[in-house]
Amino acid sequence: MVYENLMVKPEKKITLKKFDTGYTDGYRNKKESEENLPQYLQKLLDLQYLLYADKRYGFLVILQGVDAAGKDGVFRNVITALNPQGTKVWGFEIPSSEELGHDYLWRVHQRLPNRGYIGVFNRSHYEDVLIVRVKNLVQKEMWKKRYEQINNFEQYLYENNIRILKIFLHISKQEQEKRLLARLLEPHKNWKFSTDDLVERQYWDEYMVAYEDMLNKTSTKYAPWYVIPADNKWFRNIAVAKIMVDALQKLKLKWPDPSREIQKYIAIAKKTGKLPPVPQ
Repeated sequence: MVYENLMVKPEKKITLKKFDTGYTDGYRNKKESEENLPQYLQKLLDLQYLLYADKRYGFLVILQGVDAAGKDGVFRNVITALNPQGTKVWGFEIPSSEELGHDYLWRVHQRLPNRGYIGVFNRSHYEDVLIVRVKNLVQKEMWKKRYEQINNFEQYLYENNIRILKIFLHISKQEQEKRLLARLLEPHKNWKFSTDDLVERQYWDEYMVAYEDMLNKTSTKYAPWYVIPADNKWFRNIAVAKIMVDALQKLKLKWPDPSREIQKYIAIAKKTGKLPPVPQ
């Protein structure tokens, strides 16, 4: 199993402070990591093609992390390697009036990938036990129930052949400050800066407690969480790519068997080395 040391095991509780945000799994520098990344991106693309042909599973990747943790960077450096025709990407923002008229999982269900497709969520239903909790947007009695509700929901998806890979991008408070400062000082990044980033940063400790609870209470055997050390963007990218490849390989995807009619045409093509005649 790839990066088992970064998986939150259901039977064990983790403490985020014990995860080194600068961990690089032996990669010594950016050059070394980037030289290895293309082979995993190619494997990812090959497995996506096989997933589409197999048609038994939908594959959902959930990305969570504080502001500037690198969710957009994962999209640019990993997800863009996929065929866009077989990839469905969705970013969850403040719920619309229509979404607020339904239960909090309703809008998530609308965005799940079809069997044969890969879906990627930039933030997700986990905001309903994160920002909702930190900002006291609903009563404690309500968000506490959501851990079990989410687990039940994800088990239901698993039993209906939607496989879920959950990734928490873990950066240090110091690294977040560095990245937010870059947004202010580098002209091509100014557009990414928001005063909301500064407001949310004030709640760092509260968010870390909320994330830790989220990881401990919703990492299950059918939908595990991975804590990806993300201070080094180059390690973050290759770690996510390798974990995605590993998760897809575990599905034991197969090329579909040709129908009897197609088998006849295969036999003719093998024998003659030419296309079979047009069917009558």
